[in-house]
Amino acid sequence: MGPDPWCDRGALGRDAHRHPPAGWCAAPASIPASQLSPAPRRFAAILNASSAEPDGKLGRMIHPPQLRIPGPTPVPDRVQRAMAAPMINHRGPEFKALLPELEAGLRWAFQTENDMLIFPASGTGGLESAVANLVSPGERVLAVTIGAFGDRFADLAGAFGADVARYTLPWGEAADPEDLDDLLSREPDIATVLITHNETSTGVTNGLQALAQVVKRQQRLLVVDGVSSIGSIDLPVDRWGVDVAITASQKGWMVPPGVTMVSVSRAAWERQSTARSPRFYFDWTRARTMQAKGMTFTTPALSIFFGLREALSMMREEGLPAIFQRHLRVAAAFRAAATALGLRLLADPEIASPTVTAVYLPPALQGDKSEGVFKTWRDLGLVLGEGQSQLSGKI
Repeated sequence: MGPDPWCDRGALGRDAHRHPPAGWCAAPASIPASQLSPAPRRFAAILNASSAEPDGKLGRMIHPPQLRIPGPTPVPDRVQRAMAAPMINHRGPEFKALLPELEAGLRWAFQTENDMLIFPASGTGGLESAVANLVSPGERVLAVTIGAFGDRFADLAGAFGADVARYTLPWGEAADPEDLDDLLSREPDIATVLITHNETSTGVTNGLQALAQVVKRQQRLLVVDGVSSIGSIDLPVDRWGVDVAITASQKGWMVPPGVTMVSVSRAAWERQSTARSPRFYFDWTRARTMQAKGMTFTTPALSIFFGLREALSMMREEGLPAIFQRHLRVAAAFRAAATALGLRLLADPEIASPTVTAVYLPPALQGDKSEGVFKTWRDLGLVLGEGQSQLSGKI
């Protein structure tokens, strides 16, 4: 095979801004060529290429492994370039111009007119901010949990002294609106309901619209973990009556980890004014006051803010309906391919997530042998997420 035109342009060639096919440019693999067809051979060379010597000019470009985990997700070139912008004064006019732009873009993506708060933190930080601002010690809270991250939300509320009731489903199932309605009818003291929209650990999406209708009819405050859904799965915050919705930059926003975004309704602000849990870093009142002045309370993750602005611009160009349909289409194609290979999916099709697909390993490769499976994939340049907790070694 002659020289590959993708690999001979050099890092600063006229097409350097374009991505070659994944794994195309790499040093020879250590795996015997006789064992691999051309495409896997190129793929297997990715990680081995990191030890290759420079070519004496600009150095060989090492294409990164294929990152196929729930998050962090791959960052587009446009976002990476935006993040490379020089630092600015986070108390200066440049930042005061940037922050309202981000708030407006996030309201558009959240489909809300509610206040939008932005904190330097992970998604769990956003969840903690909701508990700290809304829940008082001893207060009755319901956590709807269908997996590891629903459990985390419940544990978080318990850590703040809440009296947590759990509506727990077997992993791989979604919450039932009728069961939720019955539970809330029997528990009039429950003030707040915590729901995970898209459960990353199982690849299941709750039917949030129907669940939200139940919570609103029962006149309880609704707090939604939308960390792995908002921006990728349709969640019209205002239309569905979601009081608080939380997400994080490293999921559907095409930005590295570092920022959590929280929308807060008027009803949530009323609750926050009387909640008695301790809070400082995540004090919503302080955050709103500072953002109204064009600043954040703490030093913001400026590079992430730059990247988020560009990512929101890209999302506006595509449009929310097209984004949601693209995720549905790609998820359906992947599930069809996995099924054609004889693999078993964890979630039933009607509740399967458009952003995270959980696939069972063949029984012979589960348990202790799963570590070798994931290592083989890593050696081939493919990084996949592994099962958590009770699904560890199974998916």
